Amino acid sequence: MSAVLFIIAMAVFVFGMWLMGNATHIVGFEAIVFFAGIVCIAISMAIPMSFLGRSDRA
Repeated sequence: MSAVLFIIAMAVFVFGMWLMGNATHIVGFEAIVFFAGIVCIAISMAIPMSFLGRSDRA
């Protein structure tokens, strides 16, 4: 299960980076696309923190 969540989080992270990188090419919606990239990256960081939780296997 954690591998599937990792793949989903990594895909959302890469998509957010792609959005932020291509925001300058979309005329008229640069800020919206860049902000959407920031939101995607924030969601990709929240997925492992909320679904996987803390590991007590230290």
